Amino acid sequence: MAAQAARLLRKLDGLFAVYKPPGVHWKLVRDTVETNLLKAVNSSLPPAPRFQVQFQLLSSGESSSSRELTVAATRLPVLADHPLVTGPQFHKIRVGVGHRLDAFSSGVLVLGLGNGNTALESLYKSHVTRAYTLEGEFGMATDDFTHTGQVIERTTYGHVTQDKLERVLAMIQGANQKALITYSGVDLRSQEAYELAVKGMLRPQDKSPPILTGLRCLHFQPPHFTLEVQCVNETQLYLRKLLHEVGLELRTTAVCTKVRRTRDGPFKMEDALTHNHWTADDIIPAVTHFRRATRKIRKNDFCKQAASQLDSTTKAQGQSRTSIAHLENVTEEKDGSDYLYSEMSADSKQST
Repeated sequence: MAAQAARLLRKLDGLFAVYKPPGVHWKLVRDTVETNLLKAVNSSLPPAPRFQVQFQLLSSGESSSSRELTVAATRLPVLADHPLVTGPQFHKIRVGVGHRLDAFSSGVLVLGLGNGNTALESLYKSHVTRAYTLEGEFGMATDDFTHTGQVIERTTYGHVTQDKLERVLAMIQGANQKALITYSGVDLRSQEAYELAVKGMLRPQDKSPPILTGLRCLHFQPPHFTLEVQCVNETQLYLRKLLHEVGLELRTTAVCTKVRRTRDGPFKMEDALTHNHWTADDIIPAVTHFRRATRKIRKNDFCKQAASQLDSTTKAQGQSRTSIAHLENVTEEKDGSDYLYSEMSADSKQST
């Protein structure tokens, strides 16, 4: 019935995560999830058809040769309400996509349903930390920083050791730490900055370039190596270019063979639904599981908006007070000059 479909749609409201495989565009993932959900919603029984009363002319039935007709009322279903005429009851379910992944990358992809799309915007504005696993290979450079691109250079890598790689990673992380402090918008000499730095909660306040908050080596077996990266405001192209720059710092070249997102804010790899579980029966429990996290994301965004409005109001009041004080000073100076002019005029009249 229609009530059953409505109850199902109410449950499809919130955030959940899926695992995007490599080589698949994020639009195909979104369209596949939407198609599966529409099948589940439209599979419920359609509403009962309406009936209309029609008056039909029937023979009196006294004899087969009788020409007398009688009017009989019959109750017939309205064919305009038949499913073969109206088609599916629901044609679209809005499925929003969070921080996107390009076709080369794989991993956690956050999706939103219903009012959860507003929470996706809040998640994007909150500058949450995302974690990636990057796999690279020393010895060559390509035009797009991947192992499938056109090779433009080949180099040796026998001089590269894990200690040298660790030193380069520490240097890169130190430079990004300075950038994080710069874009965090807090006073470095304040207690707040110290507490945020100790807890690892420094985040850029406004739009900032990609910043790495964590970088370490997980596996090193030349020419192959694996890095773990925590970052903010990144793109997958930036991460692939990062491996290229690491290779240049080590006096060699490197390409990226795999980019996998393992965490997007509160959404982790173990919470992501694989392709076989992109169905309503598995999506509804996932949405319910992240209901509390969704409310927290919305609440944090609301608090930030209220704080920014309060700051703007305070600044406006401060500017108005400054302008009023400046106007009063100008008025006092003018009154003083008028008084001095009148005194000088009186003295000149007496002397004459």
